[in-house]
Amino acid sequence: MRGMATTWLITRHPGAVEWMRRCGIRSDVHIPHLDIAKVSRGDTVIGTLPVQLIAKICEREARYLHLSLNIPAEWRGKELSADELEKCAATLEGHYARKTADEI
Repeated sequence: MRGMATTWLITRHPGAVEWMRRCGIRSDVHIPHLDIAKVSRGDTVIGTLPVQLIAKICEREARYLHLSLNIPAEWRGKELSADELEKCAATLEGHYARKTADEI
């Protein structure tokens, strides 16, 4: 078991990495895809992950911070720079998710 909590940045987008650097937000590990088995209690995971993965992060008693944006329709699907992320009012927001018994 590790003694120190780890901050994970999960992104394949250079603009997000640069935006985080400009904001003074540091991560211990930067990878494009998360291996949930490596996340430990007390860790922080930062990204734009799907809800089922967020629920698994929360099950492991780690914190999830979502990179939230207000993206104009014409910018969707485009690789955004750090400047464009700032124009989209980028922010990190804490989220908690859990799986329920409801299924279809």
